[in-house]
Amino acid sequence: MLGSTHGTLTTHSRPARVVACDGTTPRAVHGTAGPGTGPGAGTGVGGRGGTDDPDVSGRPLAAAVPDLDRFFRPESVAVVGASDSEGRPHTGITRRLVDWAERVGARLHPVNPGRATVFGLPCHASVSDLPEQVDLAVLLVADPLPVVEELAVSGVKFAVAFASGFAETGADGAAAQERLAAAVARSGIRLLGPNTNLNAFETFREDLDGPAIALITQSGHQGRPVFALQELGIRLSHWAPTGNEADLETADFLSYFASRPEVGAIAAYVEGLKDGRSFLLAADHAARNKVPVVAVKVGRTETGARTAASHTGKLTGADEVVDAAMRQFGVVRVDGLDELQDTAALLARARPPVAEGVAVYSISGGTGAHFADLATAAGLRLPTLGEKKQRELHQWIPDYLGVANPIDNGGHPVGDWRGRKIIDAILADPSVGVLICPITGPFPPMSDKLAQDLVDAAEQTDKLVCVVWGSPVGTEDAYRKTLLGSSRVATFRTFANCITAVRAHLEHHRFTASYRSPFEDAPRTPSPSARKAQALLRPGEQLSEYAGKQLLRAYGIRVPREQLVTSAAGAVRAAAQIGYPVVMKASGPRLAHKSELGLVKIGLTSASQVRDAYRELTDIARYDDLQLDGVLVCQMVEPGVEMVVGVTPDPLFGPTVTVGLGGVLVEVLRDTAVAVPPFGEDQARAALGRLRGGALLEGVRGAAPADTDALVEVMLRVQRMALELADGLAELDINPLVVLPRGQGAVALDALAVCH
Repeated sequence: MLGSTHGTLTTHSRPARVVACDGTTPRAVHGTAGPGTGPGAGTGVGGRGGTDDPDVSGRPLAAAVPDLDRFFRPESVAVVGASDSEGRPHTGITRRLVDWAERVGARLHPVNPGRATVFGLPCHASVSDLPEQVDLAVLLVADPLPVVEELAVSGVKFAVAFASGFAETGADGAAAQERLAAAVARSGIRLLGPNTNLNAFETFREDLDGPAIALITQSGHQGRPVFALQELGIRLSHWAPTGNEADLETADFLSYFASRPEVGAIAAYVEGLKDGRSFLLAADHAARNKVPVVAVKVGRTETGARTAASHTGKLTGADEVVDAAMRQFGVVRVDGLDELQDTAALLARARPPVAEGVAVYSISGGTGAHFADLATAAGLRLPTLGEKKQRELHQWIPDYLGVANPIDNGGHPVGDWRGRKIIDAILADPSVGVLICPITGPFPPMSDKLAQDLVDAAEQTDKLVCVVWGSPVGTEDAYRKTLLGSSRVATFRTFANCITAVRAHLEHHRFTASYRSPFEDAPRTPSPSARKAQALLRPGEQLSEYAGKQLLRAYGIRVPREQLVTSAAGAVRAAAQIGYPVVMKASGPRLAHKSELGLVKIGLTSASQVRDAYRELTDIARYDDLQLDGVLVCQMVEPGVEMVVGVTPDPLFGPTVTVGLGGVLVEVLRDTAVAVPPFGEDQARAALGRLRGGALLEGVRGAAPADTDALVEVMLRVQRMALELADGLAELDINPLVVLPRGQGAVALDALAVCH
C-alpha cells in the first residue's frame, strides 16, 4: 500500500509565544508546553491521558474522545419497533439490521409488543424484557423520548434514533429535540441522531488492506461517492451519519477516528456544527495524531446555509470564520464530493513526501504545458531540472523537446525500453517528490505501456506517482486493471482533482511537521490585566473612546499620549504638556464615525486653535444632542500602515479576532482575515499573509517595512482580552491601529468597545 500517514509528533523548535498583559509595554513571554502535549494528549474518556484543565474562560483545552468501539462493533443489539410484515416501512430496515448483526457477529434482539418472532428471532415485548444488557439499541419509533428513558434503566450504552421531525422542522421540533437531548444527558446513553439513517450499518469490504478512510456525514447520500471508493480498491473502515446531533456530534467521531490505528484519513460532509469549540478540539486532536481531515462544509452562500439549517437544524456559522477555524487546525476544506473522495483517498494512502517538487511528465507538449500552468497557479512548485538531468533525459528523448519540467517525451519513447528509464531518471532527481503524468486519452498500445511503466516504477520508489486518466469512458484495461490495480499509483480523472489532492498532501505534511497545539499555551488563569479591565466595562453600553483606550492600556496595547478635558483652558494646558501639534476629538459613550460628524480636529499647532476646536466640538455635540464625557487632546502620531484589529462574536466559536487594512479602507476594500482563538504567533502571521493588501506591511514605493512583530503582538493581546473578558466584552474595534516602521511599534488611534 501507499504507506500510512501516522508518525511521531514533531513540534516547533522555537518556543510558542504567549502574552503577559500586566504592563503598558508589549512584550513576549516564552515558555515550554505544559501538561497534555503529544499525540492523543488530553483525550479524556477512552483517550491516551492528558489534562482536563479549562482555559481562562472555563472552556476545555483537550478533546474528550468517546469510546465508540461498542457502537461500531456491538456484541448485542436491540431493534425497538422491529417488524417483518411485508409492506411495513420498518421491515426493510429490520432485515438489513439482522443481516448486519450476523456479519459483525452481534446477537440481535427484536423488540415489539405485537410480535412473537421477527425473521425467526424471538421478539420481546419491551426493553425491560431483554435477556441481556445490550450495547446498542436501534429505535424504529416515531417518538424516541419514552424509549430512551426506558433504555437508561436497562444500562444500554448506545442508541440510534432514525425519527425525523425535530430541529430541522423549526421551533417546535427544536424544542422536542432539546427534551430528547436532556433525557439522553440524564440517562448516560450516547445517542446518534435523530434524523439519521442506516449508513453506520453498511457493508464494508474486508478484503482491502492498508490505511482506511473513516467517513462522517450529516446527509447520508452525500457520502455515497466516498463509500463507492471501495470499488476502486480503497478501504473504508467506518461511516458515521450524524443527523441532527442531539448528542453524538461530528467532533465526537472526528476525535474517535483520529485515535484509530487503521484510519489513514477522515472524510467529512458537514452542514452545520453543534459546537465550535468541540470541533476545534477534535481537529486539534487529529492534527496532533497527524491524521488528515478533509471536509466539505456547506454554507458558503446564504442559500446554502438556509437549506442546510432546514435539513439538519444546525448552525452553519459565518463562512469566513469556519474557513479560518479549519485552516488553523489543518482541516483540508474542499467544495465538491469528487474532490472529497480523491483528496481523502490520496491523504489516506500516500507516504510522507521526501521533497515538495512536482515533475509533470507527458507524451504531449500541449498536455504538459496545460497541466503545468494549472499546477503552478495552484501553488505547486515545479522545479527546473538541472542541466545534468536534462542531458540524461535527452539520451532517450529527442533534443528538440523540452525536458526542463514539464517533461515532454514526444510519445514514441514510451512504447519501448526507453519509457521506464525516463520515469526512473525523473524520480531519481532529489528535487522531485511527486511525479504526475497526465494521460488525456487512451492511445493503445502507447498508453497501455506508459501506464504499466508508471505502476512498475511506483513499486520501486518512495516518491508519489500520480496519473490523470482523462478518458471519459473509463472502461479501458490500462485504467481499470493496470492503474486501479496498483496500490502505489494515485489515479485521478481530472486535472483539477489531482492538483487539489497533491497540494493538500504536501500542505498537510508541512502543517503537521511544525504543528504545535495552541491549546497547550492557552491561558489558564486571568492576568492582572483582566482585573483592571473588568472595572472599566459597563454592562449593556458602548464605551467612549477614552474608556475604550483605557481598556487597551490595561492589556499593554499602546495608545497616543492624551488627556480627557472638560474645558477650553484644560485643553490648552493638555496640549502644552503633550506637545504640538495635537489632535482633538469628542469622546462619548455612543459616538461612532466621529470624522463624518465633524468631531475630529487634526494638526492643531497653537493655543488659539485648541480653544476654537474645543468650542466647535462641544457646540456640534450640543446641537446634535450627543452625550460627551469630555474632549480628548491627543498626540499626533507619525504616519504608518493603518490597520484594524477587532473582536467579533460568532455563534459557533465564540469571540473571534479580525485583522485587516484599516481606516476608510476597511469599509471600501473589506480586506480582512479572521483568527479563531486559541491561536499562536504563527497563526497570527498566517492571517496577515492572507490579506490582499498585506504587501503594504512589507513597504511599497520606498516606504519602510512596517513593524509586523508589533502588529502580531497586538493581535495576541486582543485575543487574550477576548478570552478573559468574554462575559463582559461583546465587540471591540481598534481602527485605525497605526503600524509604524519596523522597530517602532504600533499605536491604537481609536477604539470602540461594546459591552454585554
